[in-house]
Amino acid sequence: MPQTIAYVGLGSNQGDRHQAIRDAVEAINCLDGTKVMAVSTIIQTRPLHPAGGGPYLNAVVRIQTGLAPDRLLEGLMQIEGRLGRIRKDRWGPRPIDLDLLLFGDQVIESETLRVPHPQMHLRSFVLQGLVELEPGLVHPVLGRTVRVLAERLNGKDYFVDPQAPKLICMAGLIGAGKTSLARRLADLLGGTLLLEPYDTNPFLPQVYAGRHEFALYCQLYFLIHRIEQLARDKLASRQVHVADYVFDQELVYARTLLDRDQLGLYQPIYEAASNMPSRPLLVIWLQASVATCLDRIDKRGRLYERALDAGLLRSLSDAYEWLFSNWDVCPVIRIDTEQFDVCKDRDVMALAKEVDWYIRPPGW
Repeated sequence: MPQTIAYVGLGSNQGDRHQAIRDAVEAINCLDGTKVMAVSTIIQTRPLHPAGGGPYLNAVVRIQTGLAPDRLLEGLMQIEGRLGRIRKDRWGPRPIDLDLLLFGDQVIESETLRVPHPQMHLRSFVLQGLVELEPGLVHPVLGRTVRVLAERLNGKDYFVDPQAPKLICMAGLIGAGKTSLARRLADLLGGTLLLEPYDTNPFLPQVYAGRHEFALYCQLYFLIHRIEQLARDKLASRQVHVADYVFDQELVYARTLLDRDQLGLYQPIYEAASNMPSRPLLVIWLQASVATCLDRIDKRGRLYERALDAGLLRSLSDAYEWLFSNWDVCPVIRIDTEQFDVCKDRDVMALAKEVDWYIRPPGW
């Protein structure tokens, strides 16, 4: 009988949760032609949905099985039933939840089964368990290791609301290629392109030229435009929108460009407005070296940008690192621009495929 390595996610938030996990592992090990090879550490998480009840205990098991995927799924559902699960509410509490995460390297889409699990790349509690068991394991659709996918979540868990605008935001230094990539992705994904008023901000050339007294006006100009452009009633539900900026970069630039008094005036305005825009479902962070950005800035020939120096770009780079080290809004895909070429169709199309899996996972 051919054997396949598969991974199953376990969760429980009713009754004796630890015992439910133990009973489920034992029952999986008793399935015909199936052996549990390893069990990850059990961790506690909050439910993803308000109707989810109390905190969950979660784990991942690696199994070897001779069962076909549909037969394995049938066996897992029977175990759930024996352990007390009643399927009546998709997001409700449950004594046990068993999800078939991966079945070898197969991609399966049927009426009853989707593998890889369409939400696993959004769940840190799943990815952490997979990393513990097999850090080099590759997602068969995204083509990334589970370690890379886990790093994109920063320890958080996310839920894709099917009714929400599918907002994708670029982040990165000046010259990193944000606008070029935003244009390509908007075209490939059939989305609306949202561009910041970089060339029309009347205060920006003055700031780049060292006229510090214009810095506050410059930031307020950007802030007002972004609030208007990303307003919740402006972005169509369920539709894709691609912005060449992330709203939260306001603080990145404000903390770098404004002096203490200016920042004291600006920050309360920003905080009052920060809940007004739609939040992104995904951020793409283009990481480029300061030298690369300065070279690109020089080649594109905008006279007012030539006053930009390496010191300012390094400060902005450090500020972006701070921003995303504390990020808890959505997944962040980091792009090494030394390895990625926005002019190459192959690179951009592969990224678009990944992006689509994040904003429109199968089955939502």
